[in-house]
Amino acid sequence: MSIEARRDVFQAIADPTRRQIISLIANKSMNLNSIADNFNISRPAISQHIKILTECGMVVVRQEGRERFCEAKLDGLSEVSNWVDQYKQFWNEKFDSLGSYLERIQADNQSNEEPNAD
Repeated sequence: MSIEARRDVFQAIADPTRRQIISLIANKSMNLNSIADNFNISRPAISQHIKILTECGMVVVRQEGRERFCEAKLDGLSEVSNWVDQYKQFWNEKFDSLGSYLERIQADNQSNEEPNAD
C-alpha cells in the first residue's frame, strides 16, 4: 500500500499551512497563485500541500483555461467532528463526575464546620 492510499482527513488538518489553505478556500475557490500569495513559502511547497489536501479528499482542483482553481470539500470534516465528539462526551462525563465529587466534599466540609448545639 502506498503512502498516498493511507492519507485521510486527519493528515489533511495536521499541518497548520493546510488548515490555513482550507480556511482560505472554504467559502470561495481560488487559483494556486492567489493561495500562494497568502504564505511566505514557495509555490511548489503550496502545490505539495494542495496535492496532500486533494489526496485526502479535502480539495478538488479544476482547470479553467490556463488556471487551476482549488475548491474546498468540507464533508470529510464530519469524520473529525465525530471523533472529537466521542472524546468530548468522555471528558464531559469526567468533569460532571468531578463536579459531583467536589460538591460532596464541600457539603461534608460545611457540615463539619457547623458548631455543635451542645
